[in-house]
Amino acid sequence: MAGDQPPEILLAELGRASRLWPELDAALRTARPEALELDTEGAHRFLREGAPTLHAAGFTVLLPSWWRRPASRLGARLRARSRSAPGAVTGPDDRVGLDALVDYRWELALGDEPLTSDELTRLAELKTPLVRLRGRWVELDPKRLAAGLRLLRSAGELTVADLLRLGLSDAEQPDALPVLEVSADGALGDLLAGAVDRRLAPLDEPPSFQGTLRPYQRRGLAWLAFLQSLGLGGVLADDMGLGKTVQLLALLAADPPQAGPTLLVCPMSLVGNWQREAARFTPDLRVHVHHGAQRARGAEFTAAVHAADLVLTTYSVAARDAAELAGVDWHRVVVDEAQAIKNAATRQAEAVRALPARHRIAVTGTPVENRLADLWSIMQFANPGLLGPAATFRKRFAEPIERHGDAETAERLRRITGPFVLRRLKTDSSIISDLPEKLEMEVFCNLTAEQAALYRAVVDDMLARIESSDGIERRGLVLATMTRLKQVCNHPAQMLRDGSPLPGRSGKLARLEEILDEVLAAGEKALLFTQYAEFGGMLRGHLSARFGREVLFLHGGVGKADRDAMVARFQSDGGPALFVLSLKAGGTGLTLTAANHVVHVDRWWNPAVEDQATDRAFRIGQRRRVQVRKFVCAGTVEEKVAALIADKRGLAASVVGTGEQWVTELSTAQLRELFALEAGAVAE
Repeated sequence: MAGDQPPEILLAELGRASRLWPELDAALRTARPEALELDTEGAHRFLREGAPTLHAAGFTVLLPSWWRRPASRLGARLRARSRSAPGAVTGPDDRVGLDALVDYRWELALGDEPLTSDELTRLAELKTPLVRLRGRWVELDPKRLAAGLRLLRSAGELTVADLLRLGLSDAEQPDALPVLEVSADGALGDLLAGAVDRRLAPLDEPPSFQGTLRPYQRRGLAWLAFLQSLGLGGVLADDMGLGKTVQLLALLAADPPQAGPTLLVCPMSLVGNWQREAARFTPDLRVHVHHGAQRARGAEFTAAVHAADLVLTTYSVAARDAAELAGVDWHRVVVDEAQAIKNAATRQAEAVRALPARHRIAVTGTPVENRLADLWSIMQFANPGLLGPAATFRKRFAEPIERHGDAETAERLRRITGPFVLRRLKTDSSIISDLPEKLEMEVFCNLTAEQAALYRAVVDDMLARIESSDGIERRGLVLATMTRLKQVCNHPAQMLRDGSPLPGRSGKLARLEEILDEVLAAGEKALLFTQYAEFGGMLRGHLSARFGREVLFLHGGVGKADRDAMVARFQSDGGPALFVLSLKAGGTGLTLTAANHVVHVDRWWNPAVEDQATDRAFRIGQRRRVQVRKFVCAGTVEEKVAALIADKRGLAASVVGTGEQWVTELSTAQLRELFALEAGAVAE
């Protein structure tokens, strides 16, 4: 012991220890304190409470090696088997489904060793927290033992969903008996074992499929077929550009003739894409489009559906024709761009969930766009009930993960959803090696003096109004302020709406012209995204005059035929080199690999949405390095929010994103700090 007076220090430290753990007093009252004798209950108290208290205060505490060993803990094991024939599930008649009952048997165990009923009876009679069993000391929590005995006596029914929840999650309550292992036969066992997509043998393309699947796509096909064989749904959440469409079409091509029709629900902008891809890869599939004012009704609709293998419709039609669509016995229902049903209470989400189907697939490149509630809604479509009621999910998962960054709860959620979500990233070289690099950069632009004056005027005016408002009115004013400030950052003429000329008045526009000079000089092509269709029209006119060449412009008002023609022209060798797109109209469902430059002129401030737009160029077929530039006005709200986006990306990545609603919850002082124009914002 260090110091000049070891005995005094020793006595002082023992006194400190006894103040922390008063039960030491009895030993310290003897002339020569050497040991403290404890009964089993006292020893258990010390192990549970005294040792952690003393250790936290800086004392070295040596504990027996068995204390932290899982084998010294009582737990339950569940053995289950599906009621269909054991072994791998292979045919449509062997489907299990989440509601199917399983045969099961509980047993109590210490680590790997099951306990006999005689041992359990003897342990229950002892009523002591530490017991010696089979030559070793074991902690025995009476509450957990009682829970275990109740479990053995229980005679309720277990469904596949119950089995999966038990096997893929952890015990929620401290007094609950931990489930040490859940095992099952055949395909259910494979599902519980995890990493199913890597355990399955890849499936080759069916003979009628006109194309060659990449290795990871063959694994995806095997995974989809495996879940279908169990009667379970899945979320195909591969990164944009990895070919989710071809994996789905290969699955459809493998259906037997008697399987029945598949209904595919997608945004209007993707109907033509699905038609083209089906004609290209699965020409034998009979495709019927249920859309438009002249769409089939009544007996004509029924006949059309039964004469088709694939029925395409849109989310809006699915909501309007819910009753008619629900009257069909669908073999499979697929929702593409499944983030469209992320809000569980919307009419279209409810209509889609109500569609009867033997197999359900949600397809999305962004499984969690804003909140974990989105994941619940999508999973509620794919596997109804798996994640429990929405309120329970919110309390058990969403709040701990989103509010407190609870990594353990996030891991538990990953375990539960993992078997049903297949997500591969194109940045993962083990998945695909023929995609080039994507270079992302933020491009900082200065405001002009005119922009800065307008910016300050908007801030002063709006903050005064925000300060004297509350509730919905205040939230509306905050969002309106954000919009006006972003418009000022784009160009004064956008906010003023006065039709004034564009040149020389915007830092962003000047920087855009410089970049496009280089792009065009190199003979390359660029996509220019803005969230404002009005500003997109202004850009198209200005850039066309500035560079003396045609500039394409895609927005929500462009019809399907014109949209398809624009895409074809841009993709052709001699086609226009510049393509302005409004983010909502051009952010999904288009392949624009002729471009190797992407510019986000203004920010949506939702990483998932921005990444989707970028992926119009960064996808299979792209042979060059893609350069992505995201414009940010220095010293403005844009720079401050750009810094926050990096933190928000963590949530989407950890469990499978963000809009602007969070800003409305800030105090007026925080808003003033966020909106204030900083030094260095204005170009000299």
